[in-house]
Amino acid sequence: MKAQKFIISILFCAALGFTACGAAGSAAKAGPQLVVFQSDFGLKDGAVSAMKGVAMGVSGSLKLFDLTHEIPPYSIWDAAYRLYQTAEYWSPGTVFVSIVDPGVGTERLSVVLKTKSGHYFVTPDNGTLTLVAEKFGIEEVRQIDEAVNRRKDSEKSYTFHGRDVYAYTGARLASGAITFEQVGQKLPAQVEKIPYEKARLEGATLFGAIPALDIQYGNVWTNIARETAQGLNIETGSLWTVEIFEGGKPVFKDVIPFANSFGDVPEGKNLMYYNSLDSLSFAINMDDFATTYNIGYGGEWSVRITKQ
Repeated sequence: MKAQKFIISILFCAALGFTACGAAGSAAKAGPQLVVFQSDFGLKDGAVSAMKGVAMGVSGSLKLFDLTHEIPPYSIWDAAYRLYQTAEYWSPGTVFVSIVDPGVGTERLSVVLKTKSGHYFVTPDNGTLTLVAEKFGIEEVRQIDEAVNRRKDSEKSYTFHGRDVYAYTGARLASGAITFEQVGQKLPAQVEKIPYEKARLEGATLFGAIPALDIQYGNVWTNIARETAQGLNIETGSLWTVEIFEGGKPVFKDVIPFANSFGDVPEGKNLMYYNSLDSLSFAINMDDFATTYNIGYGGEWSVRITKQ
């Protein structure tokens, strides 16, 4: 019976062509074959389509998805946060290709990070990996060997590494055309990091950063997770002094009630709540907190929360 299956397999490969059969076998070992793209390119031109075309040229069996292409131009912090926000919902083996690269053509390294969660991140090492490295842990970092992992005949192109290096390498890794070890030389288990206020509880005061805004509604999100705040009795109706700083300078201070949802306070009133990532956040019921109080986000923005 085993011999019959072997003969059938040989005949099947012969019908397809042994190269195609070998490629199919390699791809079958590659895991989910998912590639998730992120960039600051927007969708007004063909840049994103070009990257996907390169990826499909590597393997037509890949499944390509978009995280976002609306990262504000050159905003490495936004790139770092959006990877942090979404990567955990994708299966291990997923390859993320993130191109927010104001230093394109310079000496910044092109790398692939493998996290301890089994995800891969293909990107310039310019701070983009700050948050996923902290959240998932660094398994290994490799520098992309562009002598091997670069689109053919693109050696004289210096301004579109997203297409020529990152999309190509990400697709080769996801499809099983190369192993992680074949990406390039192993680097120290570290990445470039953007400084920011880490979430912590000191006594009765919570400290943290403002990593993002809920852009559609103007809600202000912090990086203070429920587990960080569990030493405090945060219950509906309890009052909290909220102070927000930009570059260490105070820009906002008010006493705000904690609520489970927006409708728990009157329209137009401030509230503190846990957002969809289970982190403390601030909002105005039916209004825009960030615009009303001129609050921004990123590594320079921090928050301090103390119970009344």
